[in-house]
Amino acid sequence: MGKRIVVVGAGAIGGYAGGHMARGGEDVTLIDPWPDHVNHMNEHGFRLDGVTTQECCTVPVKAIHLTDVQALSKGDPVDIAFISVKSYDTEWATALIKQYLAPDGFVVSLQNCMNEETVARVAGEDRTVGCIASTIAAELIGPGHVQRNVPLGGESHTVFRVGELHGRITRRVEEVARLMRHADSAKATSNLWGERWTKLTINAMRNGLSAATGMSGKERDGDPMTRDVSIRLGAESIRVGWALGYRIENLAGLAPERFVAAADGDAAARADVDSFMEAEISKRSDDQRPSMGQDMQKGRRTEIDLINGFVAAKGDEVGIPTPVSKALVAAVKKVERGEIVASPENVAHI
Repeated sequence: MGKRIVVVGAGAIGGYAGGHMARGGEDVTLIDPWPDHVNHMNEHGFRLDGVTTQECCTVPVKAIHLTDVQALSKGDPVDIAFISVKSYDTEWATALIKQYLAPDGFVVSLQNCMNEETVARVAGEDRTVGCIASTIAAELIGPGHVQRNVPLGGESHTVFRVGELHGRITRRVEEVARLMRHADSAKATSNLWGERWTKLTINAMRNGLSAATGMSGKERDGDPMTRDVSIRLGAESIRVGWALGYRIENLAGLAPERFVAAADGDAAARADVDSFMEAEISKRSDDQRPSMGQDMQKGRRTEIDLINGFVAAKGDEVGIPTPVSKALVAAVKKVERGEIVASPENVAHI
């Protein structure tokens, strides 16, 4: 029999992955706190759009309201529970679904940030798996409608990386990788923590900058001032990750050493990073903006404390200065509180 799967948080990433799993014939139930979203999915299906025709479809799905999760007890226990809520909601979401797990069931953190330790604290280390979504740029643009704003990774870029906390490749991470291949390319990794910090670094370079400035991904990386801030943010995060002992992977194809060298004034490295960013710009739609930029537009709380704030906190622990990260956190919080409006001027001084 197939696995019984639930996705807690059917937003941009959870909805995109869960929708494609349902499209592939998996037994998936989507759980979400937005009533209009759940109702629309049940009545009209889940619309999944991308930049190529092959990605676009409307999929019949099973969706339930957060208040109806107790109904899961009437069926078979849950084999795999994906947590795809905002990072600050990880603890309660894990506690919510833990009680419905099968004896060998487990929880997968399919989120931004470093949430596996939180999941493990609630569900247990033996019930915790991590899954990184690398360069996916999805957005929940309305009830029952997710739009992906970059091309499929396919063979050229592995999007989903699934790993155990202990680093060994197991049957269950291979199974999760298989499930993720319904949405895009996936692999099991023995370097979960390094992969996590790599994704954290990419988010640290991009998300908060879009939130503070109001800029799209193309605008942010195309502007010389914000591009320079992005490079310095990346270098801070990489230095902290190295000090913590993580094996940081290439950032979408470019070695982390090049970002650090570019931030230190190496002209050749800066040329490499500039070329890399220009190539990344060409892959994005005009509407693409990272999750924190989306949050700011929608008036929601951002994950700044768990991305750039996390880098800064870990930097303090290991003695690595992170002044750019700390300044960005302060700017984003001012915009969140309504003290200033989102504008490139908010980071010009950094």
